[in-house]
Amino acid sequence: MSAPVRVCRWCDGVITHPETEGVIVAHELGNSGPGWDVWAHREHAEQVDVIGDDVLRIMLRIWEHQGR
Repeated sequence: MSAPVRVCRWCDGVITHPETEGVIVAHELGNSGPGWDVWAHREHAEQVDVIGDDVLRIMLRIWEHQGR
């Protein structure tokens, strides 16, 4: 079995040595199953937007319809 490929959420670069180069910055839940860890390079960890653009876009639409 091959090792999973870890990809940085910030730069989309492959994390070749996760034990020294990468950190887990979040855990995303799956619809069916346990979900997955979100990885980033150590130098990019603080720049990762954990909430994500999709959530912000959805919330802006909800607030617009609520008249806020």
